[in-house]
Amino acid sequence: MKTNQHTTSHLFEVNLYIQQAIFVLIIALCLFSIISPPIALLLGVIMVNIFGNPFVEFNNKAITYLLQFSVVGLGFGMNATSALSAGKEGFLLTIFSIFSTLILGTFLGKWLRTDKKTSQLISCGTAICGGSAIAAISPVIKSNENQTSIALGVIFILNSIALFVFPFIGHQLNLSQQDFGLWCAIAIHDTSSVVGAANKYGAEALQIATTVKLARALWIIPISLLTAIIFNKQSRNVGTKIKIPYFIGLFILAMLFNTYVPETAIVAPHIVGFAKIGLTITLFLIGATLNINTLKSVGVKPLLQGVLLWVFIACLGLASILYFH
Repeated sequence: MKTNQHTTSHLFEVNLYIQQAIFVLIIALCLFSIISPPIALLLGVIMVNIFGNPFVEFNNKAITYLLQFSVVGLGFGMNATSALSAGKEGFLLTIFSIFSTLILGTFLGKWLRTDKKTSQLISCGTAICGGSAIAAISPVIKSNENQTSIALGVIFILNSIALFVFPFIGHQLNLSQQDFGLWCAIAIHDTSSVVGAANKYGAEALQIATTVKLARALWIIPISLLTAIIFNKQSRNVGTKIKIPYFIGLFILAMLFNTYVPETAIVAPHIVGFAKIGLTITLFLIGATLNINTLKSVGVKPLLQGVLLWVFIACLGLASILYFH
């Protein structure tokens, strides 16, 4: 009996070492820029579904901090004047798309009879900035772990698809760098996938997409307060703090340094290079959260709501850019 237990324990340890070795190997490939961001995401999905994820607890924290580092680092490759221009162009479209998505999400949730809190999280995640918005809104509406996990699952699944689909559509429609960057920022949920898709399309698209998306992320604050009111809670009595994305301030500071401090040019290309590597690793880690159990737990109704909202905001953004921009 003891021998069998010892053998089982030994096999488990060997299996864990294999998982860790594969995990570290893929990260090494990301570090040396051997694989692209979309491929890194795909490898993460394959990894977790075949071998499992040996660093589950580390994974989620790493995604948050690594993404923030990458976004701030990308600021050293951007010009403040161009970014301000891009932000102005996307401002009205941002406002319209956010509120139209939230309103449609409310109606879709009622029509599909999706759980009210899950529906709100999916709507806010689609309207603003994916997982970051869900993380900010969930304590405001006091959603439970299951409701939050389902909403995150929907967003992560659609983000993964967007990383491959959007550049393909952009090339088929011959979208300019400027138009594609703006479309990415409006229609793709998470900052990581926005930056990944735009980076694949081109340098100008990356600058516009990152700037507009981070300006969009600031809407987390007023939408969180509005959500608190909708859910019959006065904001001062909610009992939880709204998570403000402070790293956006560091991104702006990095951009200002790159624009107005000439000496920054010496180190800026290296910082941007590290930031892009960080983004690739982030996408691999995000892929490593999408196991089959996550997909099963989402359910048909929340996924359908997420898909319909995503199609709406993607078509609305594209039509606005093609016909009015």
